[in-house]
Amino acid sequence: QVQLVESGGGLVQPGGSLRLSCAVSGFTLEYYAIGWFCRAPGKGREGVSFISSADGSTEYADSVKGRFTISRDNAQNAIYLQMNNLGPEDTGVYYCAATPLVYMSDSFYFRKDSYSAWGQGTQVTVDS
Repeated sequence: QVQLVESGGGLVQPGGSLRLSCAVSGFTLEYYAIGWFCRAPGKGREGVSFISSADGSTEYADSVKGRFTISRDNAQNAIYLQMNNLGPEDTGVYYCAATPLVYMSDSFYFRKDSYSAWGQGTQVTVDS
């Protein structure tokens, strides 16, 4: 059974940091690309970052470049999203998602319909 479980969300002040984790089971992580998405209040899920399975390359939405870092630990079956210098605009529910499709375009991995498995999400609230 494919399963992704996010953790690490919470309430943080502006300028603070959080590290989200995505624990996966039921599939071999090294063969899957993993994306992080955020559903901000009143909006749909938008791609934040992804990491490929083929070469471990990463990409970020413009709004988080230089502040967020995605990484993977295949041995631990985990994906991480380090979020620094958080602002109120980063508030939302963060989801990790998995797709077995490789060598696709960057725009493909930023689309939520490209992913076949999702976690339940973890809430991130940035507020003073």
